[in-house]
Amino acid sequence: TNIGSILASVNPYKPIPGLYSVDAIDLYRQHRLGELPPHIFATANECYRCLWKRHDSQCVLISGESGAGKTESTKLLLKFLSAMSQTSLGAPVSEKSTHVEEAILES
Repeated sequence: TNIGSILASVNPYKPIPGLYSVDAIDLYRQHRLGELPPHIFATANECYRCLWKRHDSQCVLISGESGAGKTESTKLLLKFLSAMSQTSLGAPVSEKSTHVEEAILES
């Protein structure tokens, strides 16, 4: 759920098909925060928009207990931001996996 620009999420401890797919990235990149159901991609998109449209510095705090999914959430956030940066360079949505993205996600 969203509480303003805060996203509270629960680790389902199992994959949910399509939840973090390229189609989900494409969907959330086209909408503003609050227009679609709460999602980490909505939060990432708001950060990206504020960074480029308003030239505001951004910070994302990911918090939780051990095993809550902080590392996976960070990877998803970086996956979305990487896809957005590739889109801004004119690459099609289907070609989001680049060497830069792979290096970021592996870090």
